[in-house]
Amino acid sequence: MNTMNNLNREPADAGSSCRLCPRKCGADRTRQSGRCRSGVWPRVARAALHMWEEPCISGKEGSGAIFFSGCPLGCVYCQNRQIALGNRGEEVTCDELAGMMLNLQGQGANNINLVTAGHFLPAVIRSLQMAKERGLSIPVVYNSGGYELPEALEGLRGLVRVFLPDFKYLSPELAALFSAAPDYPAAAEAALQKMVELAGPPSFDARGIIQSGVIVRHLVLPGHTKEAKEVIRFLHETWGDRIFISILHQYTPMPGIEKDFPELGRRVTEREYEKVVDYALSIGVTNGFIQSGKTAKESFIPEFDGTGVG
Repeated sequence: MNTMNNLNREPADAGSSCRLCPRKCGADRTRQSGRCRSGVWPRVARAALHMWEEPCISGKEGSGAIFFSGCPLGCVYCQNRQIALGNRGEEVTCDELAGMMLNLQGQGANNINLVTAGHFLPAVIRSLQMAKERGLSIPVVYNSGGYELPEALEGLRGLVRVFLPDFKYLSPELAALFSAAPDYPAAAEAALQKMVELAGPPSFDARGIIQSGVIVRHLVLPGHTKEAKEVIRFLHETWGDRIFISILHQYTPMPGIEKDFPELGRRVTEREYEKVVDYALSIGVTNGFIQSGKTAKESFIPEFDGTGVG
């Protein structure tokens, strides 16, 4: 993958014919938005300490989360829809993005958490290189919807050792219905295999903060416990203890979604979630995370108000 050689030049791989994600939309992002609703320069909506990730990521100090605007998937139920549409935040240079990473490290962040950065990979890779040259030493977490190209992820080799992807569907039909991406299961499987290769075995420091490895998230959707079980079975049978599985109970219906998708107009019930967790335990999943009690009822959607960007 080519990266930016000069801060005043456009990132070539996101330029005249974009092929950064499985959509391969071919947009000239120097002139118009791609399928991700983004141009070539990173647009950041928030860069701040974030307390609502898995315990081994947030810890007590927080994860240094940088939320990027735009997304190649565009799921109908997206919890971060405010920024997924690509119209929040500010465009930043590689130098500015590297500065945000170093600032978060200075605030005591346990890691740098790049949230939905794949459609800006050339610039993100260059920014990581610059930040590491200037003293970035904490782990970098690549937080992704899972819809990635292995050849694009290869550019993160040696820069990222912790991956936090979703695995949303095993059913192409559901992937088509909710994300207009029937190829999602195949693409996510290939991407996850590359992430496991790049990350290596899971490792943690003395405080229990992850230093390397892969945590795969699955958001349980209302009325779709069967799909959740199938996803967990597939993940466990394919990668076993080489990955951690995080089963999320935080689905929040976005306003108006019930008009087109009535089944998504409610929260997941306690019984639905318990059935999925019980199934995971029954098939031998031990490396995992669950949400229960107060945690399951909290809002995990921060304010995308430009904090830490300007």
